[in-house]
Amino acid sequence: MFPLADRIQKANELLAAYAVPHQGLLGREHEEPEDETRSPFQRDRDRIIHTQAFRRLKGKTQVFVAGTHDHVRTRLTHTMEVAQISRDIARTLGLNEDLAECIALAHDLGHPPFGHAGEEELDHWMRAHRARFEHNEQSLRIVTLLEEHSVLFPGLNLNREVLEGLRKHTTPHDHPAGDAMKEGRTLEAALVDLADEIAYTAHDCDDGLRSKLFSRKELLSIPLAHEAAKRAEKRGTQLRGTIIHLLVTDLYSETAAQIADHRITQLRDVLGSPDALVCFSPRMQVSLGELRAFLWQHLYLHPKVEACNAEGRKVVSALCHAYEEDPPPKVTALQQKTHGALHEAICDYISGMTDAYATRQAVSSKQTS
Repeated sequence: MFPLADRIQKANELLAAYAVPHQGLLGREHEEPEDETRSPFQRDRDRIIHTQAFRRLKGKTQVFVAGTHDHVRTRLTHTMEVAQISRDIARTLGLNEDLAECIALAHDLGHPPFGHAGEEELDHWMRAHRARFEHNEQSLRIVTLLEEHSVLFPGLNLNREVLEGLRKHTTPHDHPAGDAMKEGRTLEAALVDLADEIAYTAHDCDDGLRSKLFSRKELLSIPLAHEAAKRAEKRGTQLRGTIIHLLVTDLYSETAAQIADHRITQLRDVLGSPDALVCFSPRMQVSLGELRAFLWQHLYLHPKVEACNAEGRKVVSALCHAYEEDPPPKVTALQQKTHGALHEAICDYISGMTDAYATRQAVSSKQTS
């Protein structure tokens, strides 16, 4: 067996000077003895994967309600695709793969049932209580408070680099609170944002075609999809993978240019830069914007998807009001555990539900009311 210290040293030799080293720099809030065989971020990855919140992602909506079709993405399969793309990007750029993977695996833990429709309904209900719900903030709440790893401390006690990556995760679908969200981020955290966008853009094209919500001809009217289709036909590969390839290779070129232009030579330079260093080229940003607009019009706002979203909102709203009138034991237990207000415990409980469980609970609440 190769000693852990030797393996960490060799792994660090493969990293760029501006990457986060494998032993980490910021540590954990609660000190722990080091593991004998795993580096700090490898331990964090394992803690995330073994949570109940991670397992429940298999029953949560990505775009289509979980369980309605065997081959469309759920929140879990999306997370796995983001983690894979994140590791590939990190490896190619000489960054810390394990840290990027941790952030990717945890980035959607806080998503409620029924996707963004469920999130919007929970946020609407929370605002009536002078609070808010945002799934990135909930992901952070899960790993720092709601999940359990040890009786010695709350949450998973992850390394602070992972927590910062979750706190500042931003995409066109993700809007965490606070100013200057891009400043002070590691490159590992920044690349997960784009890996998330790459993953859902590509697989939403795939799922939309598979579900016949738009035709291949309609999709190929968009220049980026058309370019990807030509490459896919030449290579005998799938459109989804070719979209990913075009986006990732553009990211590599533009990120290398940004690092050179900003004279990034060490991690301190990264953390002090107010500009986005991991990014797409201006041309690709325009092309990606066109494809994103197509998906909004033909997929996310499709009447069939909107009908499912409306049903999901009704379920979430019904549960919120039912539990406020008559809190079930699990809600009161959560309130005691977190020492928070009732509406916070209700939000924690509902946001952790799968689509199917939330639906069953809403039916049960209606029958007993």
